[in-house]
Amino acid sequence: MFGISAPNLRVESSARTARRSILGRFRRDERGVTAIEFGAVATPFIALLFAIIETALTLWTTQVLDTGVTNAARRVYTGQFQQENSGTTDPNQLATKFRDEICKNIVALLSCSKIKIDVRAFDTFPNKNAPPPITGDGQFDSENFGKYESPGANKIVVVRAAVEYPVFVSLLNPNAANLKNGNRLLLATATFRTEPFAQ
Repeated sequence: MFGISAPNLRVESSARTARRSILGRFRRDERGVTAIEFGAVATPFIALLFAIIETALTLWTTQVLDTGVTNAARRVYTGQFQQENSGTTDPNQLATKFRDEICKNIVALLSCSKIKIDVRAFDTFPNKNAPPPITGDGQFDSENFGKYESPGANKIVVVRAAVEYPVFVSLLNPNAANLKNGNRLLLATATFRTEPFAQ
């Protein structure tokens, strides 16, 4: 006769029952579920948390730089900065002194030595915008950014300060970095006409 003998059938049946019992216990066992669920959720949660913190720090740093530029530019607007530095004619020294004015208002988040200054003076409002600080290939344009033109009375002045800021979590926001090296260039600008101060 073809078939399975009764003892073999019993052994196979009890093996199947044991497997079902083990699988059933495994399915009902809830120990370690929290750890498994946390492991599945932790990575995207932590990445999102870091992206939020980094975005907040970037916005805060931009605001700090903006405030520093606004306060320092006010001294150019009133002519105080020009009068205090009337003996200095070197544009590089004036740019360094103006950067120091900005740094007086920056208490944290930025290294003062990394701030680049660009001050342009015009007789009338220019037909075109000031040259952008980033080249087409994503490099900082140090050739066209970083000039200091000492503004006299009744001049249109464009003050810009730029600083490279590191980007740590760029996966969730690929536009966070606007430089080829993976950093973000933060830019603060103030535009005004100087007062008719005595020169």
